[in-house]
Amino acid sequence: MEKELKVAALKNGTVIDHIPTEKVFKIVSILRLKVYGQLLTIGNNLDSKRMGRKGIIKISNRILSDEETSKIALVAPNASINIIRDYKVVEKRALLLGDEIHDVMHCANPMCITNHQPIPTKFVVIKDNGTARLKCKYCTKEVLQDEIDLKKK
Repeated sequence: MEKELKVAALKNGTVIDHIPTEKVFKIVSILRLKVYGQLLTIGNNLDSKRMGRKGIIKISNRILSDEETSKIALVAPNASINIIRDYKVVEKRALLLGDEIHDVMHCANPMCITNHQPIPTKFVVIKDNGTARLKCKYCTKEVLQDEIDLKKK
């Protein structure tokens, strides 16, 4: 049986792999890839031995910052990130939530100033036995990681 390559190889850039299918376009939004001017490959509902179905995003000529990888960890903590140079994986990054998350999600408190004024949201990440809560720096409202409401970009 021949092996078929479903997504073209990337010369230089970042590959985000093993994304849950329902999270692919959230990551596209978080990274603002709709306006990215370089080659971008998005695959969804691809076969995966590990997950059944998965998504993948290949971003040409861009290495993600630690802040960007932290934002991805917020919505797809089990995804993997590979840095590619000359068609070879030169770095594999673990997805770790940072200590703070800026301007990615809405505060769940309808009275929070960030929901009434043009102020970027800021959340402190509170890690607790493999789960995370996010606490608004303005109103102190806490929300669980799987209950976040992402901003539309």
